[in-house]
Amino acid sequence: MGNNAVRQWIQNQETQAVRLLQKLVQEKSVRGNESKAQAVIIEKCRELGLKLDIWEIEKKDIMNHPFYRCDREDFQGNPNVIGILKGQGGGRSIILNGHIDVVPEGDETAWNIDPYSGDHFNGKVFGRGATDMKGGTVSLLLAIEALKENGIQLKGDIIFQSVIEEESGGTGTLAALVRGYTADAAIIPEPTNLKLFPKQQGSMWFRIRVKGKQAHGGTRYEGVNAIEKGYFVLQALQNLERKRNENITDPLYKSIPIPFPINIGKFESGKWPSSVPDLAIIEGRIGVGPHETMEAVEKELESCLKELEERDSWFKQHPLALEWFGGRWQPGSLDTDHPFMEVVSEAYKQVFNSSPVIEASPWGTDGGILSKGGNIPVIVFGPGTTEAAHDANEYIEVPKILQAAEVIASAIINWCEEDE
Repeated sequence: MGNNAVRQWIQNQETQAVRLLQKLVQEKSVRGNESKAQAVIIEKCRELGLKLDIWEIEKKDIMNHPFYRCDREDFQGNPNVIGILKGQGGGRSIILNGHIDVVPEGDETAWNIDPYSGDHFNGKVFGRGATDMKGGTVSLLLAIEALKENGIQLKGDIIFQSVIEEESGGTGTLAALVRGYTADAAIIPEPTNLKLFPKQQGSMWFRIRVKGKQAHGGTRYEGVNAIEKGYFVLQALQNLERKRNENITDPLYKSIPIPFPINIGKFESGKWPSSVPDLAIIEGRIGVGPHETMEAVEKELESCLKELEERDSWFKQHPLALEWFGGRWQPGSLDTDHPFMEVVSEAYKQVFNSSPVIEASPWGTDGGILSKGGNIPVIVFGPGTTEAAHDANEYIEVPKILQAAEVIASAIINWCEEDE
């Protein structure tokens, strides 16, 4: 009876869910400005009676961890937040992990509304972070509140996490892991459109410096154009992407056109239209499969550039300089027959009367830090859609926030065990 009462309670919380999400969206929690949104989270956790741990990350505490990759020097004033609901003992524990940071809004003229308005109409809440992933965080808090309001006592602990820095490589979740927070399983409600993702792609950022030789544009034949040489590098990267993706047989990737993309996000070269540029800088992102290691993928890209040097005498004389920089997202993988998958899948069936769609994540999450760093089984499951994330006019459908909360609450009851 506990599951049914909890789910029914959640269905009646639309107004409260919208109000909380609006408060979160209205706080512009871009990198370095997370504190006010975390204050909203802290207030809600206190209302729920959770035992709070609020702390500012100290670089010295995590900088020696092999997963640490962060160019941010100062975390002061922008804390991580953990709220714990202690169980009665003897049950399995669960981490509910959400990130509070959002990517910048970009060109405001592309938005039909104020990016931080939290406007609510046509069953949707709009604004930066609504789908990635403040809507998912509301689902987590709603699930916890439903358990408390309906008197559900659990044997296992619930560890709610609201972390910073996910969009820049996961330092917030890493700091929580280093602080000692671990569990028997974890749910991360990123925008999966209510699909279950037991596998998550990892990713790394790279920078390639391509050398040329300066000359006057009128006698360009006396120089070597770094842009033109950069074009050959782009072709090599496209070929590497094709090679890396042509033999993917994992059925969880069957609906993903490019499982492990190589994306070129930035190409800079030249200072003057009448000059031959002598340097081009290419920056991009390479996807890492759940079955791969960061080191192996690094070597693949390095080998790709070495082969280019063997084919082109200019590159042999002026080697390409490869640099790995910025954030890293560890890949993660969970067997589809793992007991936690069975529990979450069954919870989904209880809500929707059908089996969930199970796929692999096309993007990185903090899940790899938890699974590879803490040996924690992780499932990514949440409301919202990838298409809306990071886009102008970002939105989330409110009914899906409630449905995700129902699934998560049911999964918590079955995993942590109700103490009757």
